[in-house]
Amino acid sequence: MNEKTYDVLKWIAQFVLPAMGTLYFALSGLWNFPNGEQVVGTITAIDVFLGVILGVSSAQFNKTKDGTLQIDTNNPSKDTYRLTLDIPLEEIAGKNSIQLNVDNAANLSNKL
Repeated sequence: MNEKTYDVLKWIAQFVLPAMGTLYFALSGLWNFPNGEQVVGTITAIDVFLGVILGVSSAQFNKTKDGTLQIDTNNPSKDTYRLTLDIPLEEIAGKNSIQLNVDNAANLSNKL
């Protein structure tokens, strides 16, 4: 799953489905909409399912990182970069690509 798809589904799971369930529940009581409990129960079940799938996807995505690229922008004259690999260099030779976390707020001035 790509990042944009993940973000859209996460937004739906966090905001759209709970709001929709709450709205239907409130309006069904006021306007006697049919099957309020069943509709809200269905929306809630879909939301929980989507949340679990997104959680698994996020855990898998975060597990597959091969290292971290740290970026220190504290020095106005130059940025400093540090690459820390979590896998042996020998393993990289057998891969087509690697995935890195990016730390944009690193302070590397005292670590070099």
